[in-house]
Amino acid sequence: MGGYVHVYTGDGKGKTTAALGLALRAAGAGWRVFIGQFAKGRDTSELRALARLSDLITVCQFGRAGWIRPTPTAEDIAAAREGLARCREAIASGQYRLVILDEANLGPMLRLFSLEDLLDLLDARPDGVELVLTGRYAHPAVLERADVVTEMRELKHYYRQGVLARTGIEM
Repeated sequence: MGGYVHVYTGDGKGKTTAALGLALRAAGAGWRVFIGQFAKGRDTSELRALARLSDLITVCQFGRAGWIRPTPTAEDIAAAREGLARCREAIASGQYRLVILDEANLGPMLRLFSLEDLLDLLDARPDGVELVLTGRYAHPAVLERADVVTEMRELKHYYRQGVLARTGIEM
């Protein structure tokens, strides 16, 4: 029946966008999709759009509205660990053919959860469940276990000229 592990990583824009495009395609094929967003807790345009597909796509955020800087708080760590447990449940439930762990690659680097816990989740994935991990700093052990690895690389971005995130494009 298949099911592969995809990793979208790198310093360029588009990792979450690529994962959400895959979610949209999967929903169009009638698949149920679970999206767990780590280190994110704010309302965005994509969340409002995905809410219109709530019969096929479930989104859970595991983070505060602000960024994790300079180091995660106990609240950040607790939210991320709860998120990893919820994603593990979604993967094992048999309800979802596609599970996206948005920004999960940051987890081990920021010490939100251990690399071992993330690898255990990958290894426990049942046949037939497609899994996507996004975020910068994907660990080499995660890349090794993946079937598809895409690195987004920034060549040029208007952010460098002071243009902030725009509704409908970046948020």
